[in-house]
Amino acid sequence: MKAIGIILAGGNSNRMKELSRKRAVAAMPIAGSYRSIDFTLSNMSNSHIRKVAVFTQYNARSLNEHLSSSKWWDFGRKQGGLYVFTPTITMDNSNWYLGTADSIYQNLQFLKESHEPYVIIATGDGVYKMDYNDVLEYHIQKKADITVVVKEMPVGEDVTRFGVVKLNEDYRIQEFEEKPLVATSNLVSTGVYVIRRRQLIELIEKCAMENRHDFVQDILIRYKNNKRIYGYKMQDYWSNISTVESYYKTNMDFLKPEVRDYFFNQSPEVYSKVDDNPPAKYNTGANVRNSLVSSGCIINGTVENSVLFKKVFVGSNCVIKNSIILNDVYLGDNTHIENCIVESRDTIRANTYHCGEDGIKIVVEKNERYVV
Repeated sequence: MKAIGIILAGGNSNRMKELSRKRAVAAMPIAGSYRSIDFTLSNMSNSHIRKVAVFTQYNARSLNEHLSSSKWWDFGRKQGGLYVFTPTITMDNSNWYLGTADSIYQNLQFLKESHEPYVIIATGDGVYKMDYNDVLEYHIQKKADITVVVKEMPVGEDVTRFGVVKLNEDYRIQEFEEKPLVATSNLVSTGVYVIRRRQLIELIEKCAMENRHDFVQDILIRYKNNKRIYGYKMQDYWSNISTVESYYKTNMDFLKPEVRDYFFNQSPEVYSKVDDNPPAKYNTGANVRNSLVSSGCIINGTVENSVLFKKVFVGSNCVIKNSIILNDVYLGDNTHIENCIVESRDTIRANTYHCGEDGIKIVVEKNERYVV
């Protein structure tokens, strides 16, 4: 494909509360055995984009570890490859990435050394499947300067955490408001953009000269009347996991047969780093209904409407309902967990009760697992 990919995965979301204390949002586990960034990486690979750069920054250890090999997404070839860029201290610059535009500016050499005419920019916190070739064709057909992929959200959903967009009859963007107090439209930006590589270099250099750092505010919104910026409407499933509620809802969506079928059974596939774990084991007394249970789990109790990630141990007489249990959690006997997200590597002592009364409760317990 005649484009390179850039994935912006450096952000810190305070709205993820305790969940983003030890990992970047792009490294959040999804649907049992995936990470959030896997969906965007798989889309890039399936769209035959051979050269992809991931810009990481905040709490990047877990994400960098996940991206340590490019073979899982089939980027490791003679041409192209998967590049991971973190902020680098130089003689001229000792800053973190000050914003999305600044992260591109600090790695401008990557763009200058590439030869492909177009750039696909995407975020690492979206859960969706998309062929970027369709967007690129649309971009060329409209003779657009920038194309923004937009999604119509269901009526009644809170869209004030997104960039809200209004299009004219030709799908050109007329209004673009980032995180408005009151939304005037239910059409939101998905954080996927197509732009010519040379034009991106020019706009980013101009931003840096004027001490501007944000791609949305300082390029999309600022130039919306000067440049031809179009919206491309996507019709399929799309979800963003930047809040605790949306993260919970996205994982729970995978309990719906139609969502599972769309992501797991229909091509193109979603790829991820593979762990060598044994299959899940269900002992006598296990009772599992409408749940996703990943490899390496051992179940001795009741699990209902829940998502269990890898290597979770559920003790005898436990009850888990409407919850997400992250990797490597040990749940002692007679534990009751309801409407909760349990942080990874936690040890929940026997006879413990956790229930999210008003919304989702995040459980973080660091007890001793093995007493010698």
